[in-house]
Amino acid sequence: MSTPSSELARSILTTLVEAGVAEMVLAPGSRNAPLAFAAHDAAAAGVLRLHTRIDERTAAFLALGLARTGPPAAVCCTSGTAVANLHPALLEAAHAGIPLVAVTADRPARLRGTGANQTTDQVGVFGPLVETVDVASPGWTTPGLGFGPLHLNVQLDEPLVPEDRWVPEGLTPGEPPQEVWPAIHETVALGPRTVVVAGDDAGPPARTLAEQAGWPLLAEPSSGSRTGDHALRCYRLLLDGDLGSRVERVVVFGHPTLSRPVSRLLARDDVTVLDAGTRGVWHDRPFRVDDRFISGRPAVDEPDDPAWLEEWRSADRELGSRLDRLLATEEDLTPYEVAGAVSRALPPRGLLVVGASSPIRDLDLMVAPYAVGDRRKVIANRGLSGIDGTVSTAVGAALGRPHSSRAFALVGDVTFLHDATGLVLGPDEPRPDLTIVVVNDDGGSIFATLEQGAPDYADRYDTLFGTPHRVDLASLCASTRTPHWRVQSLPELEQALASPNGGIEVVEVVVRRDNRRELDERIRSLAR
Repeated sequence: MSTPSSELARSILTTLVEAGVAEMVLAPGSRNAPLAFAAHDAAAAGVLRLHTRIDERTAAFLALGLARTGPPAAVCCTSGTAVANLHPALLEAAHAGIPLVAVTADRPARLRGTGANQTTDQVGVFGPLVETVDVASPGWTTPGLGFGPLHLNVQLDEPLVPEDRWVPEGLTPGEPPQEVWPAIHETVALGPRTVVVAGDDAGPPARTLAEQAGWPLLAEPSSGSRTGDHALRCYRLLLDGDLGSRVERVVVFGHPTLSRPVSRLLARDDVTVLDAGTRGVWHDRPFRVDDRFISGRPAVDEPDDPAWLEEWRSADRELGSRLDRLLATEEDLTPYEVAGAVSRALPPRGLLVVGASSPIRDLDLMVAPYAVGDRRKVIANRGLSGIDGTVSTAVGAALGRPHSSRAFALVGDVTFLHDATGLVLGPDEPRPDLTIVVVNDDGGSIFATLEQGAPDYADRYDTLFGTPHRVDLASLCASTRTPHWRVQSLPELEQALASPNGGIEVVEVVVRRDNRRELDERIRSLAR
């Protein structure tokens, strides 16, 4: 006969598996022991895969990565501060619409408010953006899994270890919720000079509309739309020039966050904005929207005047050539060239996870021309655009997409250090084949390109924003037995990218930071 806590834990696992959860990430603890034993038994029965991590924040971002490329995933932890460490990943899941389940162990309700050890108020701890179910008995009900996070707070009483093994007979993994692109219900009239903006997770509809209408496609790298011959490489540079000033209408898909020129375009009073919607808990836009397509994605009956598209294409080709010539004259390897090399190395069916701050913006100007149908997947945590948990997200994404022909991550050094525990995997843990490219400029170069990086603040810049760290990444990788290569030239980088050794490996690329602001100013001047 099993204990009450074991029965409750097994009911949790049963419901999760039946709802389509196929991956469970466990952070060890005492109070969540019943859940741990139940997850182990479920994994032994082959109805889910179990991963263990010692750091709750890493565990949560690993689960987030798994859910981004595969079925819904769950992360399980003990009570107290352990729960708070799940919050960053839960917030990202909420704003990006990722089906992530947090299963947190708790003391029985009678101990709340008493000062009992490792006990706090965990119900609603993640705030109003994450739905919480406080579970006290096996008769609980769940609202089901949608596109977004769910918090199951489980009250577990002693004894916390089972008296028997659980054999989940008859437990059949359920089908996860399927995302279906909406049918075409709306038609956009031709006439105004229009561009299609595809932000993060916009998906194929943005490209489809741009091709149907014959409009320029301004697609971020993680949009899922950056393919075909309508996608422009240098769109953010062109927006600040004559072509950008002549835009009369924008159709927006996904969650655009990368580019200030795009933000300025969407904020213009003389531009009509049509919104095709985005996933995530907040659907209102930070810019004025003149019309929405809530019922489906827009379409057109026939292509628009081809002259408008050709102007953009011609200007994009010319500007891209000037950009390549400028980078080729640089004496030292630049972050842009690193991003370009990674983009070119990504084969069909490949996976690329991109870190926030500079790397995804560098990639935005350097994405190689990708053909439609090659099924490359480029993802980034753009729900809240944080740097935390990126290594773990990449590991999870690679594990969740085992059919990838190759898996890369492109991150900055601060992002890499922020999630260094993502490299701590036990000897029996599943390990993907993943090449992590770390662009190391010894600090936070993104701020050099912003207002904080102006010469007026040079005497305070490094202390407040640049934050040089002088960490020896080779030694850090050695401490976790992670293979490491340090390269300083484009040929060395290209050779490293072409010669994977299997498993998780790190390619460190050393670049300069002291000239970043000046380099970006010269790049922007190419469009003037």
